[in-house]
Amino acid sequence: MTSRRVFLLHGLVGALPALLHAGPAAGQQQPLAGQGEAGELRDPAAAGRPRDRATQRDNDEYINQIEHRLQCTCGCTLDIYTCRTTDFTCTFSPALHKEVLALRDEGKDADAIIAAFVAKYGEKVLMAPKPEGFNIAGYVVPGIAILLVGSVMAVLMVRRSRLTAATAAAAPLGGEGTVPGASADEMERLRRELREFDE
Repeated sequence: MTSRRVFLLHGLVGALPALLHAGPAAGQQQPLAGQGEAGELRDPAAAGRPRDRATQRDNDEYINQIEHRLQCTCGCTLDIYTCRTTDFTCTFSPALHKEVLALRDEGKDADAIIAAFVAKYGEKVLMAPKPEGFNIAGYVVPGIAILLVGSVMAVLMVRRSRLTAATAAAAPLGGEGTVPGASADEMERLRRELREFDE
């Protein structure tokens, strides 16, 4: 039994070089464009669009802070910095980054660069709209809506707790279900409000 296993193992080891040097059989994948038969990459352009090497200027914190305030125009809704450092297929964000660098080379500060982008691309290029005019509604309306909903919920909870307390006071009496000292009209009103609340 052992000799048979050894024989099969020697046969596989002996056939391995022949299998490795054989060309692709039917149904096997052909080498990619720009690759040789051994798999080495002969044409780097076949791997995709080449990118410029990153420099110290590309990682300047001042430039990055400006780019975090500006939206990429490719439609991804990311800021320029995030888009150019995460989506390597985007051609818009590297061009916008070069625009930021060119404006900085002209001696413009962050506010002037952002103003130049707004003048060129409109306010949609800003990650957060300016708090002026109709844009203020975007900052104020959500807060007002949260306060209104919270107020309504607080009123409903207080009303429910009062009705629960009145029900608890009436329940232990048993039989009649009356509250001591309450008139028949008051008891009827309590029952009516409890029915309305349950509905």
